[in-house]
This record gives sequence, structure tokens and C-alpha cells, in this order.
Amino acid sequence: MTLPLSVYRLATRLLEPLAPGLLKRRAGGGKEDRERINERLGYPALSRPFGPLVWIHGASVGETVSALPLVKRLLRERSDLHVLVTSGTTTSAEILGARLPDRAFHQYAPVDGPAAVARFLDHWRPDLLILIEGELWPNLLNQAKARGIRLALISARMTQSTADGWRWARGTARRLLAGFDVILSQDAATRARLEGLGIHDAGLANLKLVGEPLTGSIEALQHLKNAVAGRRVVVSASTHPGEEVIVDQAVTGLPGRPLHLIAPRHPARGDSIEAERSLAGRVVTRRSRGEAITDQTDVYLADTLGELGLFFRLGDVIVMGGGWAEGVNGHNPLEPARLGQAVLSGPSVANWESVYSALSAIEAVRLAEAADVAEALADRLGDPEGTAEMGARARRFADGQDAVLDDLWTHLKPLVPQ
Repeated sequence: MTLPLSVYRLATRLLEPLAPGLLKRRAGGGKEDRERINERLGYPALSRPFGPLVWIHGASVGETVSALPLVKRLLRERSDLHVLVTSGTTTSAEILGARLPDRAFHQYAPVDGPAAVARFLDHWRPDLLILIEGELWPNLLNQAKARGIRLALISARMTQSTADGWRWARGTARRLLAGFDVILSQDAATRARLEGLGIHDAGLANLKLVGEPLTGSIEALQHLKNAVAGRRVVVSASTHPGEEVIVDQAVTGLPGRPLHLIAPRHPARGDSIEAERSLAGRVVTRRSRGEAITDQTDVYLADTLGELGLFFRLGDVIVMGGGWAEGVNGHNPLEPARLGQAVLSGPSVANWESVYSALSAIEAVRLAEAADVAEALADRLGDPEGTAEMGARARRFADGQDAVLDDLWTHLKPLVPQ
């Protein structure tokens, strides 16, 4: 946001009456949850629990999932605490609904209209707001600060393009960022860009490095292994339009006819992926319909949510999506790494650059152009011992990142009400 704050406040006040209609149109396109639109307007769907409340906000799946270890740490440290987690996407809401522990719950974040923000804050009365990575909404931040809510920006990430945009409104950027009680940057590049705006952080802390292994049912895993019947499995996880084609064409040419398991980032794309792969002559079986894998199955379309831990354990090679799709900039390679799996991804991984760089340095990940995917898959499937060694290095790196949470708690503890 590069408008002066006074102009922004006036503009959002005038435009806020249009928000309900806009949200309904977005719901028609699947971008909003029609049953929970009122939450986006600041009307609560739940009662506020008694006692201190910490509010954590992340824009979408990546940010909110990265916050789960922090949620658990906060609840473990304080038995009287509740945690409200907000986000703005339907997929993140579904995932969080299944993965949040007791005393934590999800709501959609309000649009940044003055009235919606006021309704939200009047009801929830959080003691501390923790923003993950970014999303600096001026009305929300100004009203929260005016009410005495403590503010923390952690795992902060600022791209060069964002920093360039803020140069046109340095005063606005400084006023927004100066309102935080603590800022912890995700990487040295973000720290330098913040300093260029006159803002000094309290240290480095990258939540993307922290986490627990994704869970998976032993019984379900054994069932899938029996169905696969010894075939090798290439798992494509969190894929976006166009990426399924890239990987599946590469899998088609591999010897031994490996099974290609596709777990798209957005399961609602299941119909289009099935149609696309079927037109290419591939036999598609869909998990969402309860269809069984057979000897004829070429593609197992895992169009469900919350089962990546199961699929990562099944795979011989893990392909992370987001590295070939335009504008996505990669997905978290540490999720498979925590399960001892090496990763293949596309080269566009700016959102996870520091993580991929660290894994590349220890030869635990490979980034490949679209034209080189077949070769990369053949290398990994043709060298199971080498692939296992890559996975072991990836797991050791992932297991060594838990100190980040200790550092975060040191900075956040003084902000949590006693």
C-alpha cells in the first residue's frame, strides 16, 4: 500500500459498503467460503474464550501451516492461553480445521475496512497479534495499536519488488512497521531491506524451518503399498496448473511404468486434471471417489486434503510443485525432508529460496527446468541408494532447526499477558 494512510482510511471507508457484494461474487468463483462470508465482514462465528488470547494471522496455506509449531509452543507454555488463527483462503481454512490443536481455532480474517476491523476487534479483544511474513493492513494495524494490542511481525519476508514499491512511500512504511513491538526477519535479505526503510529487527527467525513430521495412518499406508504391488511411485505434491503435465509426461517415458500420484495444491481442480490426463491416454484413478489402484492405473489423483504425510511415505521420489507454475514461487521442501525424502522441484522457488539453497548446499534437493524433469526422475529412480542418502541428509537438516522456536519464545514471552 503506497497511499498516504489518511487517504487509505478514507478510501476504504467509502468502499467498504461494496465488500459484501464483492465477497459474494468471489464465493461464486470458489475464492471465498459462502457459508462464512460474515467472518470476512468482522462478524464472529464463535464465542470468545475466557482468558488471554493470542491472535496469529497468515495470508494463506504456507504461512498458516508454518505457524502450527508456534501455536503448539504457545499452548504448551501457557495452559490458560487460547490461540485464534486467521487466514484469507478456503484451502487454508480446511487444512487448519483439521490440524489445529485444542484451545486453538480458525476464523477468516476481516477485510481491511474500518467497520469490519472494529467489529472483529470488539469481539475478539486479542492481547497479542502475531503476523506471519507480511500482510500489513493499515486499518487493522492502526486500530490494534490504538487499543493497546501488542504487535509482533515474525518470519518477516520482504521481496526486492516490495521494497522498491515502498520507496515511494517510505514514511507510510516506517509508520506501519514502527508500530510493531518486535520484528524478526526471515532472512538477511529482508533484514537489509527493512534497514533501508529505517526499521531495525530484533534478529532472524524463519518459521518455515520449523515443524513436525506430517502424520499418516500406518494402516492406510500398508493398504496403498499393497495396491501399488511393488511399482515405484513418483509423488507430485502441491501442484498447480501445467505442472501435472510437465511431470506426468516425464513419468510416462520412464522404464518400469512407475505410478504417478498427483496431490494438487487445490483439490477442487480434480475434474480438470482427470480430464487432461485422460485425454493424454493415461488411466486415472481418483482417491476422492474411493477408487482403488489397479494394475491399469497410470495416475492416482489424490484430490483430498490433509494426507500428504501418507503420500510422502509412499513415494520413491517426491516432486514439489510450485517451482514451474508462474507466480507461485515454490512450496515447502521440508515437509518431505522431515520424512527422509529428497525433493525435486522447478527452479522458481523464491518464496523458499533460503531453504532450497541450504538443502542444495548439502545435495539434498534438485531443481530442474521443465525439459530436464525426465532425466532428473530417471537419475533418482535409477539410484535408490543415492536417493536414500539424499533423503537422510534432508532429514538431518530439517531436524536441526528446532532452536528457532526457542528463540521465538524468548522474544514473544514478554508480549504475552501474564
